[in-house]
Amino acid sequence: MISIFKMPARAVYRSFKVTSGHTLVATPVFETYWQFAKMRQDIFMQRVAGTPPPYTDDPVLSAHRFTNAYRASDRVSQFLIRHVLYEGDQSPEEVFFRAILFKIFNRIDTWQTLQERIGPIAWNTFRFERYASTLDSIFARGNRLYSAAYIMPSPDFGNARKHRNHLRLIERMMKTEAPKRVTEMKSLEEVFRLLRSYPSLGDFLAFQFAIDLNYSGILDFPESEFVVAGPGARNGIRKCFTDTAGLNDADVIYATTDWAEAEFKRLGLRFQNLWGRPLQPIDCQNIFCEVDKYARVKHPEYTEESGRSRIKQKFTRNPGPLPQWYPPKWNLQVPVFTTCGNKQTYPEQLSLA
Repeated sequence: MISIFKMPARAVYRSFKVTSGHTLVATPVFETYWQFAKMRQDIFMQRVAGTPPPYTDDPVLSAHRFTNAYRASDRVSQFLIRHVLYEGDQSPEEVFFRAILFKIFNRIDTWQTLQERIGPIAWNTFRFERYASTLDSIFARGNRLYSAAYIMPSPDFGNARKHRNHLRLIERMMKTEAPKRVTEMKSLEEVFRLLRSYPSLGDFLAFQFAIDLNYSGILDFPESEFVVAGPGARNGIRKCFTDTAGLNDADVIYATTDWAEAEFKRLGLRFQNLWGRPLQPIDCQNIFCEVDKYARVKHPEYTEESGRSRIKQKFTRNPGPLPQWYPPKWNLQVPVFTTCGNKQTYPEQLSLA
């Protein structure tokens, strides 16, 4: 394997054998991978419980913003699951339309402003110019329409503004019966390949959108069956391993997912899973991406050819409550914490099952 990183001398941490007989050679960053996952999940659990800060004595986690160990626990994913996927008409057509419209922009305030100005967001009342002019006005006031989490390339539908081209993309998906075709798919990978066939949706975005649709009630594929490594995850893998023995990035992520329980135990780390749900490949993919950033400070000796040595996003505490709501089909017994420190089963979590 040709590494894009400059590895320090004697960087080998340990070797791992996988069922295929391949041996992967890890660096010390891979031990940090598990430590980071445990610390980040501990912070999340404290915040859910309403524990006052500080949440960690780790200086990097205290100063910088990182996503959660579980993708579904992040604020945008939580909003998507509860308020986009499971509120409103549950027909495949409407769920698909809401999901893709939300994820194209991936900003809660864009969604909420659309709702305020248009009313209930639905394909059966969709009018291109109405939505486009509303987004025009939001943009004209200097407000951001898109999240910085993803790079959203503009599909070529002839409009000067990216958001208008994206509305045309959604129109194309709906008019080519993408919602119906998605529900006929036999695997998460097939859903990914259908989404990947549409203009401007590359591997990473198509995979992310497939995972988001799979949170809804119109699909129910195991998250363990398919994963695509994004650019950040690929960088993280290169920092964690000096040799991946010819395995592709997806296979490395699958192997890492399989090793999780044993690695936490070996390192003496008590990892608090998601109320019984173990880490899935999508989560381990995300952790590789976050460890790529974390290692810039924690392991500066692993320098990137790009020269990136800092973590851009600083941590800013959001003092608001952090109620959790997951796909009812997961059957998680999510507690809700009262101001008195007691906890009980979160009743709404079960009501839609």
